[in-house]
Amino acid sequence: MREPSDEDLMSAIAAGDEAAFRVLCQRYAVRAVAFARRFVGSGTDAEDIAQEALLRVWRAAPRWRPDAAFGTWFYRIVINLCLNARRRLPFLGLDAAGERADPAPDALAGLERQEEDRALLDAVAALPERQRVAILLTYWEGFSNAHAAEILGTSVSGVETLLVRARRSLRLSLGAARKEGQGDDA
Repeated sequence: MREPSDEDLMSAIAAGDEAAFRVLCQRYAVRAVAFARRFVGSGTDAEDIAQEALLRVWRAAPRWRPDAAFGTWFYRIVINLCLNARRRLPFLGLDAAGERADPAPDALAGLERQEEDRALLDAVAALPERQRVAILLTYWEGFSNAHAAEILGTSVSGVETLLVRARRSLRLSLGAARKEGQGDDA
């Protein structure tokens, strides 16, 4: 027996089927939180965004028309909520405090890796919005350029252009960060 498609589930949700909604949530909630966390940089905000996106799916189900794949439509909702969250004034919660260092012998290597990861996340966060979305969709979410183009409402070549520009910006900003770090040792 085959699993129901997202579109089948949406039809059931439109009729008020809570079980179908739970199945759809199981399929998309974790990925939505992960995407939003990478976009907005806050786990708490990411969970709120994913929850709001799923709530919007529930509310819009009776009006939903399968003009595009459900996943494409859902990611557009998540991206719009992420963009709205980034426009608000930032609230630094407990996530900003960072994590305590691991006292294990290789704690220094772990700290260096955390610094590199933070530098990458900061560089991605500094990208223009469409470049950031293209990077997150293709590299972190693993979507093809064609699927990312569909989500962004652009062409494949448009996504490729965004990716080229984003990678160039990331190389420049990460290269500058490395040079600054090397200058501190001298």
